[in-house]
Amino acid sequence: MPANFWEHEPVRRALAERHLGRAIRAYRCHPYHGRYALPQTVVAGWLGITQAQLSRVENGPPLVHLDRLAHWAQLLGIPPSRLWFALPGRAPVAPLHVKPRKITHEEGGTTDRRQFHAVAALAGIGASGFLDLLSASAEPPQSVGMEQVRYAGSLVDEFRKADAVVGADALCDAAIQVHERLSAWAAKAAYSRAVGDALQSALADLAIQAAWLAIDADRRAEARPFLNEAITRARIADDSRVEVRALACLSLLLRADRPGEAVHCAEAALRASAGWATPRLSTLLHLRAAYAHATLMDSFGFEREMTKARRAFEGGSHQDDLPFISFVSPQEVTGIQGLSYLALDRPGRAAESFRAVMAAPSAAHRRNGVYYTVQLARAACRKGDVDEAAGAAMKVLPEVGRVRSGRVSRLLVEVRSDLGSSARWAPRAREFVEAYDGALA
Repeated sequence: MPANFWEHEPVRRALAERHLGRAIRAYRCHPYHGRYALPQTVVAGWLGITQAQLSRVENGPPLVHLDRLAHWAQLLGIPPSRLWFALPGRAPVAPLHVKPRKITHEEGGTTDRRQFHAVAALAGIGASGFLDLLSASAEPPQSVGMEQVRYAGSLVDEFRKADAVVGADALCDAAIQVHERLSAWAAKAAYSRAVGDALQSALADLAIQAAWLAIDADRRAEARPFLNEAITRARIADDSRVEVRALACLSLLLRADRPGEAVHCAEAALRASAGWATPRLSTLLHLRAAYAHATLMDSFGFEREMTKARRAFEGGSHQDDLPFISFVSPQEVTGIQGLSYLALDRPGRAAESFRAVMAAPSAAHRRNGVYYTVQLARAACRKGDVDEAAGAAMKVLPEVGRVRSGRVSRLLVEVRSDLGSSARWAPRAREFVEAYDGALA
């Protein structure tokens, strides 16, 4: 770490208070790491403990065991001058980081490799020195260390960022192949117990990301096996945070066809996260439950869970918020409310919610904005407002070429079908139908 890293006030204060647990928390949440904090799972893997143990270290009383203090201080690369105890007479070991290296071009490279490079450029991961591992002809490593684990975690983050901007259609196949490739070489490689737990968590996270991309690409049947795998890996690693994320995604997947099971998944996630869930995570889980209750036409259950979601959201962001939770914004809360009203056959209330989302769109989640705009068109069709439906659908058309989402495309086909019968007498509907047929059909 650069010298000024240790001047950051939370780090400096924690070390001055002689509380290494708080120093680790400040280390994880340092702005140096970017917008999102390092996950507890990753740092716990460095230290050779579980995520639950690290949580107790960060939030409990100060450590007093000198051997552990010295070992962890060396792993984190804390300068000896900042410590209140002496280190053993050996050089500190800095934490592992992925070191970018230049990727050479392979003559006669396979289609898979070209695809991976194209996706890497799209997702911003082209500088990774481990991209060669994704080539079908690459030899798997004989051993796995924390560098490879962090690489797998970075892929999840980059796919997530790219998905928010360009949608899942451009990413789904690549994410599935990345997951298959990394899972294959991880199954054959040797690694320590600490690395193994962190690796299971990272691969579970990657499986969840692949499942979500399959859902958004409207390839729902492909998503369930990834989520089943993610839950299994999370339990092997004793990582409740990853298991909760998988259950939340499973609730979303099951909501349309098995809403009762979707409710059970959301409730299971709420139970599993009791005691450590941040307000934003609680918000998401209550939103999942609310939408599933609405699909069951259970107005009371929907209102109850929606109220809990809004109360939880008032708790604000938290330093322990997981990276995937960033999309839980005021727009998302209002958008899920609108979807629930649509499920309850209250299109007027749904349209009000979607208008509110469009009035203050999130620049960081353009795909979600496109999705809720087409949902406004659906709600307007349901309540018989052809002009509003056509106007909202026209706003979506220029975006669907840039934000490729199978869900959005399918919903837009539905809107086109609904407005087609009105095109003869409604000028705006006719304008949309002609534009749609010319651009997309």
